[in-house]
Amino acid sequence: MTGQELRQLLLDKWGRSYDVQLRRSQGKIFLQVMWKYLEQASFPMSEDEYQTHLDTIASYLHALGGTTQVQIFITQTRDRPRLGKAVSIPLDLGERSSEWIL
Repeated sequence: MTGQELRQLLLDKWGRSYDVQLRRSQGKIFLQVMWKYLEQASFPMSEDEYQTHLDTIASYLHALGGTTQVQIFITQTRDRPRLGKAVSIPLDLGERSSEWIL
């Protein structure tokens, strides 16, 4: 998955270019779809910065082996990002989790 494909996935599901972040919590890694989005006047990134950020996140997802998990979760979830509440997507890294959580 590329950054552009990730952006299209977000647009198809929620109609907005939401910010995404990788977070580690309680020994697990999550992709969080934040409530801020590119189309907001107060969004802190330019379109180029946002696209570069998505490219970086997509490359991490590919390296973690979580691309398919994210695609399935986003297409099936009923949750939506809202002010103060991100959509957290748990990434099951299997036996490789110790490589990433140190």
